[in-house]
Amino acid sequence: MQTACQAVQHQRGRRQYNKLRSLLRDARHDCILFANEFQELCYLPRERGEALEKWQTRSIYKAAVWYYHHCGDRVPIVMVTEDAEAIQKYGSETQGVFVISFKDYLDNFWPDLKAAHELCESILQSRRERESESQESHGREYSEHLPLEVLEAGIKSGRYVQGTLNVNKHRAQTEAFVRLQGASSKDSGLTSDILIHGTKARNRAIHGDVVVVELLPKGEWKGRTGALCDNDSEDKTSSEAPSEPMPTGRVVGILQKNWRDYVVTFPSKEEVQSQGRNPQKILVTPWDYRIPKIRISTQQAETLQDFRVIVRIDSWESTSVYPNGHFVCVLGRIGDLEGEIATILVENSISVVPFSEAQLCEMPVNTPEKPWKVSPEEERKRRDLRRTHLVFSIDPKGCEDVDDALSVRTLNNGNLELGVHIADVTHFVALNSYTDVEARTRATTYYLADRRYDMLPSVLSADLCSLLGGVDRYAVSVTWELDKASYEIKKVWYGRTIIRSAYKLFYEAAQELLHGNFGIADEIPEFKNSDEKGRQARLEELAWAIGKLTDIARHVRARRNRCGALELEGVEIRVQLDDKKNIHDLIPKQPLEVHETVAECMILANHWVARKIWESFPHQALLRQHPPPHQEFFAELRECARAKGFCIDTRSNKTLADSLDKAEDPSDPIVNQLLRSMATQAMSNALYFSTGSCTEKEFHHYGLALDKYTHFTSPIRRYSDIVVHRLLMAAISKDKKMEIKENLLSNKDLEELCRHINNRNRAAQHSQKQSTELFQCMYFKDKDPDTEERCISDGVIYSIRTNGVLVFIPRFGIKGAAYLKNKDGLVMCCGPDSRLEWKPGSLQRFQDKITSTTTGGESLTLHLFDHVTVRISVQASRCHADTIGLEIISSKPYRVQSSELSHLSPLVLKSELVRDVTRCAEEAQLAQEGQVDGIREEYQEYRQTKGRSLYVLLEEIRDLALLDVSGDYGI
Repeated sequence: MQTACQAVQHQRGRRQYNKLRSLLRDARHDCILFANEFQELCYLPRERGEALEKWQTRSIYKAAVWYYHHCGDRVPIVMVTEDAEAIQKYGSETQGVFVISFKDYLDNFWPDLKAAHELCESILQSRRERESESQESHGREYSEHLPLEVLEAGIKSGRYVQGTLNVNKHRAQTEAFVRLQGASSKDSGLTSDILIHGTKARNRAIHGDVVVVELLPKGEWKGRTGALCDNDSEDKTSSEAPSEPMPTGRVVGILQKNWRDYVVTFPSKEEVQSQGRNPQKILVTPWDYRIPKIRISTQQAETLQDFRVIVRIDSWESTSVYPNGHFVCVLGRIGDLEGEIATILVENSISVVPFSEAQLCEMPVNTPEKPWKVSPEEERKRRDLRRTHLVFSIDPKGCEDVDDALSVRTLNNGNLELGVHIADVTHFVALNSYTDVEARTRATTYYLADRRYDMLPSVLSADLCSLLGGVDRYAVSVTWELDKASYEIKKVWYGRTIIRSAYKLFYEAAQELLHGNFGIADEIPEFKNSDEKGRQARLEELAWAIGKLTDIARHVRARRNRCGALELEGVEIRVQLDDKKNIHDLIPKQPLEVHETVAECMILANHWVARKIWESFPHQALLRQHPPPHQEFFAELRECARAKGFCIDTRSNKTLADSLDKAEDPSDPIVNQLLRSMATQAMSNALYFSTGSCTEKEFHHYGLALDKYTHFTSPIRRYSDIVVHRLLMAAISKDKKMEIKENLLSNKDLEELCRHINNRNRAAQHSQKQSTELFQCMYFKDKDPDTEERCISDGVIYSIRTNGVLVFIPRFGIKGAAYLKNKDGLVMCCGPDSRLEWKPGSLQRFQDKITSTTTGGESLTLHLFDHVTVRISVQASRCHADTIGLEIISSKPYRVQSSELSHLSPLVLKSELVRDVTRCAEEAQLAQEGQVDGIREEYQEYRQTKGRSLYVLLEEIRDLALLDVSGDYGI
């Protein structure tokens, strides 16, 4: 009901309102919004002086009565409310219209829903505690928030500014920052974030809330701290001087709460006893450092102290030090692999249950008894390339979800035709179907270290939408006619096609064919049963095609390079499975030229499709922008490069790319790797947007040096690409003066969808990074750092802080903090054989080095890019995620003693990490199976694909923690 929705927005905030609207739009729930305030017989004017809540209750009740009579008095209507006065007044006023509380509703209509009854009781108990507490409390812990009308007027006048609160997870008690948004960022004149110092100034705002801030007088401004602390990691503004004051303010109101489900840990028995006189009021500690402790009421604290559980926040009164919440459900045991993975999913708001029966019923059938075939109707509508084009795919070895294929041929006029062919997912996924709604909700495929959660059912992603060799498939193709000499584009064609991929190549085979090594043909399935004569001719034809594609890609890449395209730090690996579908190895993707060839063709297709859909729909096309980074974020990069004698020019993407190419140290290739990683860290994130929401000059993609760009080439794993495919089909229909069959999203709806997809992409990146960190910690956890050879490694210093350094370990791709001054005030000094030890003394920090001086006069200086020997250990935490701890034990580089390790790629060593942790976790799970069956049932919903499933981890995984995944700017 319209009035009920507006009541949610008024009482619970825009976030809950948007959540409710999304549920209403979801076709799976069969809900319809009744605009009761615009229905003549339901409308009720608000009386003078009447409270908004009272008028809303009256309106909802009148609409319920009208609807009951509209249905011929045959369908009982239930109005659920917690307003005791309304229940008493309307409860028996109209026969057939029941006005009851939610508890009564559960008791009478759903008596067997045990979990719902427990959750309801938990919420009611929390409310009773809150009401009781507010009556007992006389003093206020925080200032009251200003009324909404005062906040809005203050923002308009410039007295206040609004933005999103971001809490520093390393100093959650003291440091938070507000990033300005909307008109505030343009009208305030501020060029940096606003520091919110301390929890009092934060005034009950929680990380992610949209807040209103009042700036303090300049005399009260503070600076952020530059010292390392526990869990320190890189920060884009960390190069600011620690003592330099920055705009500082205090929160005076909250415009939008960002509350969600939080994973928490109950205190130990000793901590419970020390918390206070009421043993049922428990302070639980959230897994996320940025979230304050939450007080809940429960009698199960002792039972649940070894488990991760979910809670929700109900309120945070000005009289309470902590927010009040309620218990929701159990996830799993602390330290158990499945429980920790479930924690990561919940913390990133990822809930991917198995595909429903309704969704699977929409899928086409492809079985040996009833094989799928191209329909005659589609043959008439599509361009048939099966007999005219040599189409082939190049993917990682073992890949089954092939969503792109390539072709190149010589035309009759001597010019060339280049083709990019993409799986036609939208043919099988109709707009607003159950499958489409689910794909839109997921927005992306989620990759974790040992599993993945797919956006589409496997019958599409691994079969009918996969462009496998030797089978007919529907595709959406882009073909270009190129000048035979210059490769300049003469014509472009877009349309639906039917293809039959002739070869399913893997990268290494394609590279060998490019070099003329035809011996690799024995590893290509399509050549195994061919006769020698035909085989040679086919090999030469295929090698010509790969060579011509590579030559075209070089020219296309050169054009982008001249405009300033960037090549930044990143590692791609593929997962190799054994016969039982267990992870066998993580193999680094060797820098082969065919990688760039395929990537360049995909970038070209994405660019031309972006141009096409924008030309056809200038105000409602989905594109991808990559804004230029803020210059201040490059400060640390420039300083580090200067320490090695390099000059990094960051004025444009072109000058940055040229500078990074020149910043090569012949004696240490890690230097250029780290500089590129720092450049990546400074980048803004690439984002999807609706063209109606931005000016054309904002469309530019900084990293790729293209004026317009989108994502078109991976509709199997990205919902953005599905939207783009629909836009492209509509553009083609528009060109042909045909009716556009599907309703296109308006600019407003498309912008809302882009926000959702961007949010889910961030969640996917964070969950991937966190799962990898989990595996790293579990890998090192059982190893003795003092005796285990693999816990000692070479590290490179890449940042200087006031009390230590940040170190990169190439062998394991780990970045972390190493202290030179401990909590006791002792500093590191150089002992015998360059071994380091702790002694009383002081530290002095310079731009490119840090010097430790003991009271005895001994001195140790460490420079940027120095190689040091590092000991790796795990810092265990009961309430939070474990973290990797680094300790410098020698100022000299570490030399690997084992001849076996010395010749292995560092990334190959990482394969043992996932394999060993998975094996240990499975053994532990089997040992506990009899004890925790009941609890495991409650978190089964958070698992979709395990490492042993038939369709898991069969394509490349980008940034799988083998290097710093947080640095991926997401081209």
